[in-house]
Amino acid sequence: MNMVPAGLPRSGSLSSETLLKAEDVKVHFPVTSGFFKKTVKHIRAVDGISLSIRPGETLSIVGESGCGKTTLGQALVRVIEPTGGRILYSQGGQEVDLAHLSPAEMRPYRSDIRMIFQDPFASLNARRRVIDIVGEPLRNFGMTDKAEVEATVADLLRRVGLRPEYMSRYPYAFSGGERQRIGIARALSVRPKLVVADECVSALDVSIQAQTLNLLQDLQEEFDLTYVFISHDLGVVEYISDRVAVMYAGRVVELASVETLFSRPRHPYTAALLASVPRPDPRLARSEKRMRLKGEVADPANRPGGCAFHPRCPFATDECRAVDPVLRAIDDSEVACHHAEKLDLKGVRENAA
Repeated sequence: MNMVPAGLPRSGSLSSETLLKAEDVKVHFPVTSGFFKKTVKHIRAVDGISLSIRPGETLSIVGESGCGKTTLGQALVRVIEPTGGRILYSQGGQEVDLAHLSPAEMRPYRSDIRMIFQDPFASLNARRRVIDIVGEPLRNFGMTDKAEVEATVADLLRRVGLRPEYMSRYPYAFSGGERQRIGIARALSVRPKLVVADECVSALDVSIQAQTLNLLQDLQEEFDLTYVFISHDLGVVEYISDRVAVMYAGRVVELASVETLFSRPRHPYTAALLASVPRPDPRLARSEKRMRLKGEVADPANRPGGCAFHPRCPFATDECRAVDPVLRAIDDSEVACHHAEKLDLKGVRENAA
C-alpha cells in the first residue's frame, strides 16, 4: 500500500456501535512523604476521561509529553489499574466493566485487547527467540501443540513482512523496524479485536515509519481490527486516524473526526499543536501568523484552577481562570472550552475555515 496524500480523508464507513467505552476513567498516583509514607497529594495522570471506540476505526490520542495519553492507553488494557470510572467492553451484545474485574476474571479478555509498545528494543526479551516471543500468547491461551504453534508463528511472520525462518533468531539480529514487526505479530497472535498502539512508530526512521503505518492499515483490514493509536506526531495521526482525541493535563479537551480537527480546530490547545506541524512550502510557513505555546505543561499534581490550559492560552478570561469547562458538543466536535463558538482558529488543510 502506498501512502495517500495527507489532505485526503480515509475512505470507508464506520459502524455506529461501540466496542469499548471509557466512562469517567481516572488514574491517580499517590505522592508520599515522610517516614510513614503519608500520602500528601496525587498525580492525576488521567482525570475523568469519557470516550467511545467504534468497531473498525482508528481513534488516535494526541498531546504533549506528560498529558496522560500513554497512561490512558495502559489503563484501557489494564496494564495499570484505573483508580476510578468504568471501562465497558462490548462482547456478544453484553457489556462487561473491565475496570472492576479481578486478574483472573480479566484473563479471558486479554486475547481480545492487546498492546503494541513504544520501544521495539526494550519490549522484546533479548534472551528469547522470536518463536518463543510470538508464540507465548498462543501457549498462554491454550495452543499446546508445538507444530501448530510453529506453523502459526510462521504465518504471522509472513503477514508482517518477515521470513518464517527468522523465528529461530534472537532480537539482536533485527533492525528497529523488524523488531516492531515482531511486536506487531505478537500482539496479533491471538486474533484480538482491539489493539492499543502506544507511540509504536516514534522510535523508527521516517521511511520505516511509513512502511509500518501501511502495514498496520493492511492488517487492520485483514484482521478486522480496531486501533487506539497513541502519538505525539500529528503528521502520523492525520494519515492513520478516523477520529482524534486531544489530551491536556489528564483530560480530553477536543474530540473530532480527523477531517474536522485538522481543518477546523475548536480548542486553542489543538490549534497550537496544529501550528507546530511542518509546512511543505516554507514560504507559506513564513507568511503565516502561527499560534505559539508559551509556558510549561500543566502539572498533573498541581492542576491550575479553572481551565488547566488558561495559563498558556492567549484567549483566557476570568471565567477560564475560575470555571473548569466540561466537554460539550459543538457542531461536529466535542470541546472543553468556554469560548469555542467565538474563536476563529486555523487548521492545516487547504479547506480550513
